[in-house]
Amino acid sequence: MKFSDEQIRDMLELKEELADKIIKYKEQIEKLERNISVLDTILKQSSFTKASELTRNAAKTIKEERKVAITKNSDGTTIANAFVTNDEVSIILEDNISLDPKTPPLKTFFVDRIIGEMKKNDTQQVEDGKIKNTEIIDCIINDNGSKIREIVIKNYRQKERVDEIINTATWSLTRMIENSA
Repeated sequence: MKFSDEQIRDMLELKEELADKIIKYKEQIEKLERNISVLDTILKQSSFTKASELTRNAAKTIKEERKVAITKNSDGTTIANAFVTNDEVSIILEDNISLDPKTPPLKTFFVDRIIGEMKKNDTQQVEDGKIKNTEIIDCIINDNGSKIREIVIKNYRQKERVDEIINTATWSLTRMIENSA
């Protein structure tokens, strides 16, 4: 079967439109998956809570949350967003950022050194009776196979820690991108 130049041009345009739609829908799916992840985190925190309190807690969380863009120092590209509430920092990577949680320096620097030192200080405060065991800082890395979806730091307790967490996460994620290239 022989096609005219115009028919071939139309088919190429259709192919390009379909490819663009696939990319668009993949991005939307990834965004939806991130939203589900955030909801899962909220639901995990809320387990064993009365339904009447869920509504109040959700409204409270939304009001008290602030968003901080995490950008690469070299070119200012946004690589993640940190959502800060009164009890946790949730760092959600951008759709186009694909990082393996095993890539250095996430574990060695960010988790072990920075969060680990905060956890050590919290543990000492528990032993001294200043805080409860349930108030110790914790870091959870939610991944989707070999790709980080979100890094959640619970019980940061001190507002001063938020800046340190965001700054060191920015540095770590930037180095991870460089190490992955």
